[in-house]
Parts: sequence; structure tokens; C-alpha cells
Amino acid sequence: MAGTNFIPDGNEEIAAEIPLVVEIIARTCRWIHPDTFRQLPVWCPWTARGRPLYDTTWQRRYTNTKRATKQTVEKVEGNVAASKALIAALGVANPKPRNWTVCHIWGYDDPAFASQGSIVRDPRYFSCVGNMVWLPTPLKGFTDALPEIKTMLRTCAFYLYGWLCEHESVTGQAESIRAGLIPEGYPKSWPAPDRANLLPPGTAPCTPAIMAEIRRRKEIIRSMLADTRLLHFPREEVCQVLAFWNVTL
Repeated sequence: MAGTNFIPDGNEEIAAEIPLVVEIIARTCRWIHPDTFRQLPVWCPWTARGRPLYDTTWQRRYTNTKRATKQTVEKVEGNVAASKALIAALGVANPKPRNWTVCHIWGYDDPAFASQGSIVRDPRYFSCVGNMVWLPTPLKGFTDALPEIKTMLRTCAFYLYGWLCEHESVTGQAESIRAGLIPEGYPKSWPAPDRANLLPPGTAPCTPAIMAEIRRRKEIIRSMLADTRLLHFPREEVCQVLAFWNVTL
């Protein structure tokens, strides 16, 4: 008889294993250094998830033609700019290792993956390097789907960078973290009120090469803001994002 095999919610099925998963994440994920975050919090203030993609002149939209249907659609930003920003801020050497994935700490909160993530569609947070960690790809599903792990990552980012997401969709959780609430099972190797200067395992150093990359990034932003030929460059919005983060070019 069909329909007699009762299987619980997948998150409930692995609830008892969350401490093990958290231990693996704490041991393997990569964080940027707090000094890197302070020097340049947001690396691509002109884009966010779902934004149009233009050529280098900011005049022509990139398109993609599907081979099967021959249908041409305009391309939009997925996660490429954020990924490149985090990898640069980590100072990852070439050739880049395979099977690592960017995880937005404050990003997508729908466990059913049915809605669009409003935070990653905001240029204030999309390429914010303090709003991302680098994970071995197999772990990404846990950080996307388990609220308990999301809260731990957000707590760590607060004590590591002194920053909480200001987006209105997460005000309640941000206030709880700011009030000092530490989640059950929070890793002892991560910073907390009684170990504020602790750097998590996997924190990248803030090297001269990374500082040079930050100077280069700022010069790129200055140049783009000054170049009036960039027809569709969102100049006003970029200035607002930089002002939000108090970035001096």
C-alpha cells in the first residue's frame, strides 16, 4: 500500500548531528581578516544578485543564447562578483583550489528556496567581504538550510568584525545577537564576549598583497565614478553604498 513509509523533515532527521556539522564548518571555513574588512568592507558596490550585467563600457547588456531553443535572454549577476571579491580579500593563491563555495552569512533565509533573497539583492551587502565565508562546497547545503548554523555564523561575524546586518528583514535576529545571545553549541574556537580578540581557525592574514589589492580596487571605483562615458553605471547608488560603509576612496 502506497504512502505508509513516514519519513520526518530532513532538518529534523539530522538535528542530532548539527554539533558535528558545526565542528567541521568551524574547522574548515575561511574568514577574511578584520583589518581587511575595516579597510574595504564592500568590494563591488555597483552590483548585487539579479542586477544587469554590462560590458566594460557599461553600454551593452550581456546576453546568453540557449543552444536548444535559440532564445536570447539578458544575463544578470548571480554570485560571480561576490565570489571574486571574497577570494581576493582572502588572498587566495593561484591556481585556485577546487570545490570551495561562497556562503553569504546574511543572505538567504527561506528554507524552501521559494522566495528571492532580498539581502543579497542589496549592493550594500552582496559584495561585503565581512558578509561571506568560504566553505568546502559539500558544506554549503548545511549553511543554506539550517537556521541554527546561520545564527552561529552571524554571531561569529559580529564578534569578529563588529558588524550586524542592518537590513529590515533581519532586525529581530540582529538585535538578539547584539544583546549577547550565544547560540547553543556555538564553537569555542570562535570569538565571543569573553574572547573578543580570538580569530577563528582559517582566518586569512591581512597581507601587503591584500592591501595592494584594496588600493587597486579603490582606484577602480574612483575611475568608474569619474568616467561619464559609462552610460549605465549606477553612479548615484554606488556613492550611497560607499557612504553607508564610510568608505574613503
